[in-house]
This record gives sequence, structure tokens and C-alpha cells, in this order.
Amino acid sequence: MKKFGKKGLVLVLGAGIAALAISAAAVASNTKKTSSVQVCVLLPDTKSSVRWVQFDKPLLTAAFKKAGVSASINNALNDPLKQKSQAQACLAAGAKVVIETSLDNGSASSIEKLFTDKGGKAIDYDRQVIGGTASNYVTFDGKAVGAAQANGVIAAMKAKGTYKKSSTVAELWGGQTDQNAFWFKSGNDAVLNPLFKKHTLKKGPQKFVPDWDANNAATIFNQMLVQTNNKIQGIIAANDNIAGAVVADLKAKHLKPIPLSGQDTTAQGVQYILAGWQSGTVYKKVSLEANAAAAAAIALLHGKTAKSNGFRLNGKKKEPTLTLPVTWITKKNYQQLFTQKWLKKSEVCIGQYKKYCK
Repeated sequence: MKKFGKKGLVLVLGAGIAALAISAAAVASNTKKTSSVQVCVLLPDTKSSVRWVQFDKPLLTAAFKKAGVSASINNALNDPLKQKSQAQACLAAGAKVVIETSLDNGSASSIEKLFTDKGGKAIDYDRQVIGGTASNYVTFDGKAVGAAQANGVIAAMKAKGTYKKSSTVAELWGGQTDQNAFWFKSGNDAVLNPLFKKHTLKKGPQKFVPDWDANNAATIFNQMLVQTNNKIQGIIAANDNIAGAVVADLKAKHLKPIPLSGQDTTAQGVQYILAGWQSGTVYKKVSLEANAAAAAAIALLHGKTAKSNGFRLNGKKKEPTLTLPVTWITKKNYQQLFTQKWLKKSEVCIGQYKKYCK
């Protein structure tokens, strides 16, 4: 065994400490390089609504860039396994906060748990994750959405002269894996169920539309028409995507327009409103929601409390919630969509629809 003098021992220990310091610095440097993401955004799909690609992604990207926060913004393309894989990639890159629009409660809650188990934070975005571990929920007022749809269809029926005891109202709700579908339905129910109970209107066929998919909606509505012998006087469609399928079915059967609701204020939805095929659509100004979610994530990232204006029950716990207002859009007020830069006039007032624009 080699022996060292006192001076030699000091030199050896000093060299060892220096090596450890260099090693620690290298680890820190590597950690800094791999921790390239602070916030992870998980969006659901491209089919349920155009908003996720056309609005949410660019708005969230801009909000985080302005704040100097690194973010990974992903779309799961309606695949829960893909969404979980995206979440794991974010964690590996150092993400501390996840903003999630769920595809189903099971996978969504497990994703939130991945973050919170490691000391991170989760935000429910637009869709509440029942049984999840999110600190906050940022959303539009779902009951107000449903109520606006029902009241819009009723107003259109009255204007058309079909608001009668014999008039049938059918309902096409959203996808059952989305908790918002039930929240929207609660608004529909609050307005329509008392009228059905009093026989002011006739309760027609009612179905959820799997995945909010237009093809599913078309099949279901076609069955409703067969079931009622084409005698439906009002239709609740949960969003413009579903409303578009209804319009296609009506046109295919050479039937006239029927009072019809929508949601998400798509270019096609507004075109159908102008042409008289759709009565209205619920306008949810996504910039309000995206900016609020970004602000919540930034607050949580820095150990602060995210803004809320109430609570939503999530199982037995109260989840701090920020609910945002909605607007019912008709022929009378659609131009605000242009002034607020939600849609371009050139997207709506084209081709056969140009003649309807003021």
C-alpha cells in the first residue's frame, strides 16, 4: 500500500474534492440542458373542434413566449396512449406544470398523477378530469353554454311559428368521455326539461355522440329522422361539428332547415347561420381561456396561487375554478367575430355565402 505524507494527503484530498466539484458541475450542466421544458400542454385532437389547432396552440405558444417560459404544446390526435407518451416526454424534459385537455378520465388522471407525484402541478383545461389531482380548472361556463343553445333553438322555433305542444325537439349531446358534454347537457336540461314536463314541447330522441365525431352524429341523426318520420322541429347540436352533420343529413333528404344550435363558432357554422341552416352558435373566445391557462401555469410554476372565481366539485373535493363567459351568435351579431379577429371575413363570406354578408 502506497503511503502519503501529510502534504501529499492534502494534495490527494484536494484533487478528489476538485474532481467531485467538476462532476457535480457536469451533472448540473446536463440537467440544465435536459430541463428544456417548464410547462407541458396536452391538447386532445383535431376532430372534435378546429379550435385546438387553429386557436389554442398558437395562443398558448404566444402567451408562454411573451412570458419567457419554455413550453411543449402537443396534440394527442384522439389517442389516450399518445397523450400519456407526450406527458412522459415532457417530464423527461423537465416540465413542472401540465395543462391538460383530457381524452378520458382514466388516462387523464394518471397523467396528472405523474406530475403531482413528482412535486409538479396540473391544470384541467376546458375539460375537468374527475378524480384527477389538478390544482386548478380553467374553463368556459358549461351550463351557460347549454342554456344558450336551448334558448337559441326555442327563440328560432318561436320565430318560425313551430313552438307548439306537438313540436319535437331532438338532442345530440357531445362525447361521453368528455365531462363537458354532461355540463353542457345540464344547461340544455335546465331550459328544456320543464317544458317537456309541462308538455309545452315534445321530448324527442336524445343521444350522446361518441368522440364528438361528425360521422357518428350523421348516423345517429339519420336514425332520429327515421324514428320520428322526419318530424323534428328543433335540434340541440352540442357543437358546430355535430350541427354540420345534421345539415348534411337534412340536405341529403331534401328537408327544410330546422332550428339548430351549435358551439365553437367555426367558419362553416357561421356560414350555415347566414344561410338559414343553423340558428346560432355559442362563441367561446378561446383567447380568454388560453391566456388564463397560461397565467395559471406561470403562477403555479413560481409557487403562487392561480386565479379562480369559484369552485367546481371534483368528487368530494372543491377544485378552484376560473369560469369564463360565453356569447350566443346569430345573424344579428356575427360581425363581432371579424372585429375581434376570431374569424376573417374572407373565411366566411366566400362562394355561395358571399351574398348573405352585409
